[in-house]
Amino acid sequence: LMRPLQGCRGRGVVVGTVTLCLAAGWALQTPGGVSLVVPQPNINATVAQNILLSVEYSCRGAATIEWKHVSSWGTTQIAEWKSGNYVNISTVYKGRVTTFENGSIQLLNVGMRDAGYYFITVTEEYGTNTYGTIIVNVYEIIYEDLHFVAVVFAFLAAVSAILICFMWLCNKSLHLCQKKATRKLTASTTEEIELETIEC
Repeated sequence: LMRPLQGCRGRGVVVGTVTLCLAAGWALQTPGGVSLVVPQPNINATVAQNILLSVEYSCRGAATIEWKHVSSWGTTQIAEWKSGNYVNISTVYKGRVTTFENGSIQLLNVGMRDAGYYFITVTEEYGTNTYGTIIVNVYEIIYEDLHFVAVVFAFLAAVSAILICFMWLCNKSLHLCQKKATRKLTASTTEEIELETIEC
């Protein structure tokens, strides 16, 4: 009776060991965690430009991606989607946001209100999540300053052209005056010579 029990115990140990190994292997394969890379954490843009908020995530299971914008005007949800499934874009960003499978989003026609912090949360189906942040600075092109510079440049060019014309006219009139003076001098010298000849 004792030998079969020992055999059962031996088999139980083997089965237990195999089960433990399988469980450990399953545990290592399933919730492997989420990794997220943000290659450009700081973006400078000008008004009306399109910007790409680029990220790259990886995980073993399906993931849910969520983007939020935080600025002095408050926090706004931009988009949320599950890889290979639904895409939910908030009404504020409808028509202005394009989502990509790698977790990136493109924001079209940015304005001053789009400056701020953009937070991405990637949540794996097993509950593991990771976060990333991108800072966006938006600058306004001040057309008034460019217009002012253009007007000043045009004014200076016009004044330069007028001065050049004036100097050319002065030069011409000076040459004419010199020619007249030379003719008068020649005429008076000729008269003096004639007078001297008559007196002799």
